Amino acid sequence: MRNFCRGKILVAAYIGMLLFGIAFLSLGTVSTFLQAKFSLSPSSTASLASSLPFGMLAGTLLFGPVADRFGYKYLLVIPALLIVLAMELLARAQALWVLQVSFFLIGAGGGALNGATNALVADVTEENKGAELSLLGVFFGIGALGMPALMGILTKTIAYETIISATGWILLLPAIFFMLTAFPDPKQKQGFPVGKGIALLREPLLIIAGLILFFESGLEGMVSNWTTTFLANRNISADKALFALSVQVVALVVARLMLSRLLRKFPPLSVLFLCLILLGAGSLLLYFGAGYGIALVSMVLFGFGFAAGFPVVLGIIGERYPTLSGTAFGMVIMMALIGNT
Repeated sequence: MRNFCRGKILVAAYIGMLLFGIAFLSLGTVSTFLQAKFSLSPSSTASLASSLPFGMLAGTLLFGPVADRFGYKYLLVIPALLIVLAMELLARAQALWVLQVSFFLIGAGGGALNGATNALVADVTEENKGAELSLLGVFFGIGALGMPALMGILTKTIAYETIISATGWILLLPAIFFMLTAFPDPKQKQGFPVGKGIALLREPLLIIAGLILFFESGLEGMVSNWTTTFLANRNISADKALFALSVQVVALVVARLMLSRLLRKFPPLSVLFLCLILLGAGSLLLYFGAGYGIALVSMVLFGFGFAAGFPVVLGIIGERYPTLSGTAFGMVIMMALIGNT
């Protein structure tokens, strides 16, 4: 077995998840600028919106078998470089098809990084996998909040193309760090675990785990994409609706920080069940409640409710399928992304 430093491995995973957070919010961050520059119609904007999740599905589909067969180094390096390339294409794009390719590459790189970092943390953690995965999820929130905040501040004085290009070049640094880091050996050196991977599809635990994430991710997609429209129909202004979404992300980050402690003391399934109750409460409160204050409380409940799903479910999967963690993670995350779509 190759010698590796667990601390450096965790830092690499945290950086990779940070990149995924940046990638996941990339379209929303620059959408208004692109619509103005290219005079995009609603259908053209929708084509960009579909390029990102399709890329994410492709990256998620490939990462599992590749991780189990070849290990994690190049599964972190190549997606990071794809995101760098996509950022530079995005900054210099002069045609719609270039934008579509850019967002597909960002999605593919982000999808691979999401799966790889979760599987990597699970592999190097012997106990309390859910707690460690919760801490990993905090860095997604930092990336998801950081990029819009950066654009909001800098675009007052700097062109968005310059900011995107500079961000792309800065993201070369994580790729270099991944190259210089020693990772665990591949778990399936003899070849792609196709037969074993197909056999996993008959595992009841894997199916149940995938269904939990299917529905939770579907709800998360609705909250992220439709809350602003829903609140607008309640005569709440656009800036207040966007702030409410930010509150939900902040609540998610805070909750995952708390879960990194709580999951070491309480049964993971009990914590998951409590979070599912919070999601139900947030949904009912948003639907039946009235006023902006009620909407903000609902967003906090959503943030706390979404916190446990992925860390707890992936932690259980990592413990149950240690020799095929990449493939197993890929399957359940794929089901989650389909639910989100």
